[in-house]
Amino acid sequence: MNLKTGNSSNGFTPEISLDKLHRMAAELILPGRSILRLLNTVLEFVTNFLARVLGSSLIRRHFHLLLSGLVLFGPVLSFWASKYSIFANSNHYLYRKFLRSTWGWTCIFTGAFITLLSLSVRHSPSLSLRHLSRVGLAGLLWWGCQRLLTLLEDAAGTCYEPMTPGQDGQSPASPVQPLLLLHEDQNKASCLKAHMLWRGYEVSQDVLILCFCCLLLVEEMCVFGHHLERQKPLQRSPGTPLRVVFLLCVLLLLVWMFLLLCLLAYFPKFPSQQLGGALGYLGWRGLYQGLYRLGSRWGCPGLPREGLSTTVHTNKQP
Repeated sequence: MNLKTGNSSNGFTPEISLDKLHRMAAELILPGRSILRLLNTVLEFVTNFLARVLGSSLIRRHFHLLLSGLVLFGPVLSFWASKYSIFANSNHYLYRKFLRSTWGWTCIFTGAFITLLSLSVRHSPSLSLRHLSRVGLAGLLWWGCQRLLTLLEDAAGTCYEPMTPGQDGQSPASPVQPLLLLHEDQNKASCLKAHMLWRGYEVSQDVLILCFCCLLLVEEMCVFGHHLERQKPLQRSPGTPLRVVFLLCVLLLLVWMFLLLCLLAYFPKFPSQQLGGALGYLGWRGLYQGLYRLGSRWGCPGLPREGLSTTVHTNKQP
């Protein structure tokens, strides 16, 4: 029996048309394009608003005052902070995943933003490397500050071991506080690793790096609003990757400020946290208000806005 005759007798004739496939694909792609267009519009609106806020003179000139007020008066919130809150646990996910790698997250997101911004304005690898060197110098400053603070803490502190009742000659039922046995040959890291007590002057490195990264992020992101204003006469818009990275940097800034507020409210340590905030401010001041203002002629990377200005060329008709 012929196959074509058998199929026709059963009333089933398979027909595959390319036009039908194209129409089905168009019906599936059209809603996806509409959703992507809507998301892109929302992304442009949000990033334009945030760039306008961060690029305003109020934020650029007075953000360090806001951060200083937060560090000074943040410990007052400890009177209203509940010890049963999830943020009162030092093993919380935010503390373990973000606080211990603050500089790594800041370096990745800030470096990506600087690279995309410099390449979108001028396709010059040397210019991108010059602006990225600001992050490298900031990392070098943070590394040196860590080593210096560790040496100062080891020199100014002392390690103690709690004595058992049998060691101090008292009866086990004695209500007197057990004495402490001095260990002069221990540094802070080995003392805490041995589950002993360390007493001495210290500077909160967590508050230091959080304040320094917040100031660095604002300093690097405030140029995005200026970049948008420069692109308006050219009828060009920054690409979606640049806008997404800028939005991620803003979210990272909010996370750092939230973590800073949590440290001040749930784990107040006066005056070590205030000293850490002051050192973070001095580090930002020395780099962005001092060293980077010297310009490239002194071998410095310069400020974030240098070399990223575009010129509008207009053809004048006689």
